[in-house]
Amino acid sequence: MRKSSFLALVVLLLSLLLLSVGAAVQPDTEQELMRLEQVWNQAHLNNDAAVLETLWADDLIVMVPGMAAMSKSEVLSFVKTGRMKFSRYETTDLRVRSFGDTAIVSGNLFRSRTLGGTVHEDRWQFLKVYARRYGKWRVVAFTATEAAGP
Repeated sequence: MRKSSFLALVVLLLSLLLLSVGAAVQPDTEQELMRLEQVWNQAHLNNDAAVLETLWADDLIVMVPGMAAMSKSEVLSFVKTGRMKFSRYETTDLRVRSFGDTAIVSGNLFRSRTLGGTVHEDRWQFLKVYARRYGKWRVVAFTATEAAGP
């Protein structure tokens, strides 16, 4: 099993385990995480590496279809090149679960992006893991899979 596949499986299994515990989400936590989701989306639309850098923990891991697992520095380096432009970055059906200083946000992600002069459309299901460190929520893991259906 490839390292990136193994890491994706570990993140997914841990997240499912946490989801099965069924912790209640504090209203202020849910509100803050929903706000951060909008900040994340807007930063991608604006190609704003500085904002993304503040949202992401130093030990961030990103796993998306068709790519090897990436670290924060790898993803930031790519964002800073400006080679990819988003015309759409929209999330729907968001679901928040929190477990003290850890939280999971899941949902659907629709992206339209231009890379190398070609427009690409992505329809993904995603899972994002947040950790509260020094009073601030930071994304420690982001994984996505191709969404099923039309």
